[in-house]
Amino acid sequence: MSAVRAAVLAGYNQPLEMRDFPAPPRPGPGEAVARVEMAGICGTDVHLWKGELPIPLPVILGHESVGRLEEVGEGLSRDWRGVPIQAGDRVTWASSVVCGECYYCRQKRQPTRCLQRKAYGISYCCEDAPHLRGGYAEKIMLRAGSSIFRLPDSLETVSVVGAGCALTTAIHGLERCPVGWGDVVVIQGTGPVGLAALAVARQSGAGKIVAIGGPAHRLEMARAFGADVTVDIAEVKDRAERQKLTLELCGGYGADVVVECVGHPEAVNEGIEMCRDGGKFLVLGQYANAGNIEFNPHTITRKQLAVHGSWGFEPRHVDAALRMLELGEWARLFASQVTHRFPLEQATEALETVKRWQSGKAVLVP
Repeated sequence: MSAVRAAVLAGYNQPLEMRDFPAPPRPGPGEAVARVEMAGICGTDVHLWKGELPIPLPVILGHESVGRLEEVGEGLSRDWRGVPIQAGDRVTWASSVVCGECYYCRQKRQPTRCLQRKAYGISYCCEDAPHLRGGYAEKIMLRAGSSIFRLPDSLETVSVVGAGCALTTAIHGLERCPVGWGDVVVIQGTGPVGLAALAVARQSGAGKIVAIGGPAHRLEMARAFGADVTVDIAEVKDRAERQKLTLELCGGYGADVVVECVGHPEAVNEGIEMCRDGGKFLVLGQYANAGNIEFNPHTITRKQLAVHGSWGFEPRHVDAALRMLELGEWARLFASQVTHRFPLEQATEALETVKRWQSGKAVLVP
């Protein structure tokens, strides 16, 4: 049996190591082995690399991938949608597996907070068999209970990975904090999560969307995704000035919905003041522990705000994202986000590219 190559995070802020692992065993009931065709470099991967979330090391990163099934275990004959699957099919999969039995899964119907939830590319130490539980590898072994989706021939791999977990995360977030028809929306951040939130807001019927971010190539993408106005943080550097300008762009009152997609804690203080009185504020970008801020809760009371948080996504959000990609121009737009492609051996360079905001979306092509 030939070895399988993978890029391994062995130490925080260290270059990833290329390692060989044993070929995956024959899959058991409900399991599958897939050859990875493309894996996205998510902003969360950069946070993990920097040690901003506790994870078991060493780990094979990569939680947004498309692959081709090589072997399928007994009893796994249909995907999450009920579509027949077999070896040779091109598929994607939800990044996490939940228990379905705990307090949050069963009683509170909050499976993203499952007490036993584990995510590919995050939760599995690669020293433990079967080792291959992340997308930065030539192959991945999918657990029984994984939510697998067979991809139609009409939907390109680059569109699915270009949308990545950003689109599913945005769909979940804006389900919890809905955009109404004709709403004025402010999106803080024009990285993949910001662009995905922008797309979902536009698809939901937003009347006007203001996107705040940078650099210039990301603002150009934001306009292509449907932003009516963009604000360049490199040109409008002062926070108070940005707030004043944004309020003016929102008719003087502020936005009906503000979506934070930045990941820097201070963005919360800035964005919450951009809401109109009685508006809604969604914190979507603070996925890792990047530190604390001083915050005056009187702002929430004074403005009568509804403040929402959202964590991860469920398989049904993957289903919704794939359906959205088949609507109109979304598949083309999300594919256009992929500006940098790297071989597996250059995974560290790919992470550096994302860290420095030099790419739209960077991907690995094993």
